[in-house]
Amino acid sequence: MAAFRPQEKLSHTDSDPKLADSEAYALDERRRAALAEVDNAKFSWFHVKVCLVAGVGFFTDAYDIFAINIASTMLGYVYGHKFALNFNQSLGVKVATPVGNVFGQLIFGWLADVLGRKRMYGIELMIIIVATFGQAISGDGHAVGIIGVLVVWRFLMGIGIGGDYPLSAVISSEFSSARIRGRLMTAVFASQGWGQLAGAIVAMVLVAAYKTSLLNDPYPVLNHVDYMWRLLIGLGCIPGCVALYFRLTIPETPRFTMDIERNVVQAAQDVENVLSTGKFYHDPDAVVQKAQTPRASRRDFFAYFSKWENGKVLLGTAYSWFALDIAFYGLGLNSSVVLTAIGYASPSPKSTHAAYHSLRNICVGNIILSVAGLIPGYWVAFLFIDTWGRKPIQLMGFTILTILFIIMGFAYDKLTATSSARAAFVFLYCLANFFQNFGPNTTTFIVPGEAFPTRYRSTAHGISAAAGKVGAIVAQVGFARLVNIGGTNNFVKHILEIFAFFMLTGIFSTLLLPETKGRTLEDVSNEDQNGFVQGIAGSPTAYHNNASVTVEPR
Repeated sequence: MAAFRPQEKLSHTDSDPKLADSEAYALDERRRAALAEVDNAKFSWFHVKVCLVAGVGFFTDAYDIFAINIASTMLGYVYGHKFALNFNQSLGVKVATPVGNVFGQLIFGWLADVLGRKRMYGIELMIIIVATFGQAISGDGHAVGIIGVLVVWRFLMGIGIGGDYPLSAVISSEFSSARIRGRLMTAVFASQGWGQLAGAIVAMVLVAAYKTSLLNDPYPVLNHVDYMWRLLIGLGCIPGCVALYFRLTIPETPRFTMDIERNVVQAAQDVENVLSTGKFYHDPDAVVQKAQTPRASRRDFFAYFSKWENGKVLLGTAYSWFALDIAFYGLGLNSSVVLTAIGYASPSPKSTHAAYHSLRNICVGNIILSVAGLIPGYWVAFLFIDTWGRKPIQLMGFTILTILFIIMGFAYDKLTATSSARAAFVFLYCLANFFQNFGPNTTTFIVPGEAFPTRYRSTAHGISAAAGKVGAIVAQVGFARLVNIGGTNNFVKHILEIFAFFMLTGIFSTLLLPETKGRTLEDVSNEDQNGFVQGIAGSPTAYHNNASVTVEPR
């Protein structure tokens, strides 16, 4: 027999099945009306706030991830043998963050579906801030070397950054209207480009600021490069600290309140308040009437994704992200290697002047790559994402990237033979960056935030993003293992050819995806929304749509 809690009173619907059915129908209609209000809402200041709060996090993520690309060269000058980190050291500082990402994406993705988006939002940013600051003040000792300490801190930072992916994607998706959802999510994700550019600019400023000190260092001891990388990494805390308060005060998404907490009445009130004032109010004394709706469970998870029409979407989002990140992180985390390979920097400076010019050229090269390819790609995607659609952009991106990597790989020797040929290679490299962002790098972030039911949306996005970071790990380990086969940077051309193969496979995984442009999240989820509220939780009968309903104990 169901337990009775003294503080609760039996509702009059418990003894009147017809009234329970009518109230369930009324809740179902109220849910549909609230969702329609969100889906049809005009663009407002609240949407701007969501975009900025989520975007600052992605700015910080990208700055912290890709700053190591320049910082690793600086670390080599200070702590490396012959001005370079050894194989394991270089691999460790670069791969630690993607490994942490995998854990963060899976854990925070799941927790956001269990505990709530609001409750988890901000925690991941605290982890990033602490771990970033920890890197900047890392020291060397007899028991542990500084590279080992940095690897640990970067792993912890990676957990926080990983958590940001599903949380920011789902929050921006669930608050957005259907008409502008693609642009809102793209604007959030495009902050990555500004983060990468900021990292290169900060490094450039630091190199210029310490120029005189560096030139006066007693070669081969480059003491002032130690100041540079610590400031470069540590300054990544600042945007995170700015965004933290706003993340902790962002309201819970109405869809979570409605479909997971099953409090339709509160969610409807939240929709009205948030859209009109940008704020929400929770009455602790309000009577909570929980709706009987599909609930997340291990059995329900496998039942939903075991259907091919649902499972193929998760397979498509996960593999597409995996294939894309093999090239995106393979290039992004090794752009300094590629720039050195084509003559933009000196791998082993022979003097303090050579060290200064090498660092300066690496910074300039990264700025060029960001401005010429990365940032324009994001914002061209922003312009077309809600008109062309996600699937055509992803197909186009993978196709063009396949062609570009084939050209760069098979014509690598000719493209790096002369200065004019190297300029052509840099152009093709920037073009690849452009079509990664005006292509699958943007769409692989957006589609998993749209294509699944609310109760599994964050979990599925976390699974998809984690698959991408597995690709990043594969790329980073593979790049590090293969790049110097046959001599320093001699294998770069074959790595580009491997990237071309994975871009080709991404074309086929994209075919598994639905087009989500202009559709409501509930429509894309492949679940019948008629009678989604099947009853009032705790009542002996429930309004349902050809399904038996289990009565909850009270």
